[in-house]
Amino acid sequence: MSPLPSLENPLRRKMNRQDLAVGMIVRLVRGVEIVALARMAGIDVLFIDLEHNGFTHETATQLCLAANIAGLTPLVRVGRCEARDIAQALDCGAMGVIVTGIETAADAALAVRAARYPPAGDRSVMSNLPQFDFASVPVASAMALVNDAVMVVAMIESQAALENAASIAAVDGIDMLLVGANDLSNALGHVGDPGHAEVRAGFAHVALACKAAGKFFGVGGLGQQPEIAREIIALGATYVTAGADVTFLANAALAHVRKFR
Repeated sequence: MSPLPSLENPLRRKMNRQDLAVGMIVRLVRGVEIVALARMAGIDVLFIDLEHNGFTHETATQLCLAANIAGLTPLVRVGRCEARDIAQALDCGAMGVIVTGIETAADAALAVRAARYPPAGDRSVMSNLPQFDFASVPVASAMALVNDAVMVVAMIESQAALENAASIAAVDGIDMLLVGANDLSNALGHVGDPGHAEVRAGFAHVALACKAAGKFFGVGGLGQQPEIAREIIALGATYVTAGADVTFLANAALAHVRKFR
């Protein structure tokens, strides 16, 4: 009998050591070349964004497979807290799902149920999962390994989500709260100003909720404001999104062209 394969999430391992993990949003480049560039740059997480672009699940699958082979953790962001969207993202080979629209503990529990197989959830199982390089793994073993490895990340982007951060973090099966700095700023009435004192207080509030529940704390949307990101990291964040492929490309192009003007 062949030994069972192992399934490890490099992101979970790194954050368990309290090491900072850095992610890059992918919303422009559809080819797997972006995975090689991310690894070259020292990126830990390929944040595949199905919310703010026209990526298909086929594109997400290619990126997830390449990221897993390269040793990066692919996380897929879905545009809503819907069971079908969450399960499909994980069926693409993602090692975690980033769920928007979570505002209550009930929303968080729905996301967990959708992301995990029985008995932890009610996700439908398929054979030859991409997380195992399509190897045939006994169903019961595959479900247990995937349940232990995949992550469920709840985005905190609204006033309601902020107010309910403690109860969301307390939901069994939620692994990380990820603050979307720009959307939270807008929701609090400080449009485009994640450095506002009230928004900073929101970051601190989420950090405390995560610490109390023993969950990971992350922040995104501060790629152009690293000084604020450093403050959030000091609060205990072990994950930060450094920016997006389109932003990196645009900034590099602008900077390089200026050398010739």
